[in-house]
Amino acid sequence: MTVTRFCFIRHGETAWNTQRRLQGQLDIGLNENGEGQARAVGRWLARRGGIDVIHSSDLSRAWRTAGHVGMALGLTPLPAPGLRERRYGVFEGLTYTEAREWHPEHYARLEAREPDFVIPDGESLRQFHDRVTAGLETLLERHRGQTLVVVVHGGVLDIINRFVRGNSLSAPRDFLIPNTGLNWVVQDRDGWHIEAWGETPHLEAGALDELR
Repeated sequence: MTVTRFCFIRHGETAWNTQRRLQGQLDIGLNENGEGQARAVGRWLARRGGIDVIHSSDLSRAWRTAGHVGMALGLTPLPAPGLRERRYGVFEGLTYTEAREWHPEHYARLEAREPDFVIPDGESLRQFHDRVTAGLETLLERHRGQTLVVVVHGGVLDIINRFVRGNSLSAPRDFLIPNTGLNWVVQDRDGWHIEAWGETPHLEAGALDELR
């Protein structure tokens, strides 16, 4: 039986995370706390061992996190641009409060999680889902039987969790997505399964949850 194990990691904290500001595909780097989180998760995974390969979104907050993990594991991260964060279009750069005030009609549809609502200059949840799951299937085909670390974003992890559990895109979220949280997902002959979600054994002070 071939078992492929994924350790999905949300990138370390950024200044915009602390400001409750929508990043989307704007290329925001880690803050000092995020750098420390990335180093900590790398050390934890190095003690665990057994990682074969690292892939990462090519946005700098994820790529920098993957670089710390790769340094600890002695592995060179490989880019996975298909696993970038959702394109939030007109919302990018705004706080959640600003997005609600400046674009109330669009924000209401975003908050309602309408799967086919295309954010102006952005993408719909369904488009985002299709992009992320295609990237996931590509990694599976390339690395069957291996254990992968994949550094991504909160929105990507939201899609992965729903895909694996078979939950609706529009359902309210019932799980946390902390910065540098460890999310273990397995694919075997019975399909996709979550082994563990949102674990932060490497963090002393916890981490901010992804807001959407």
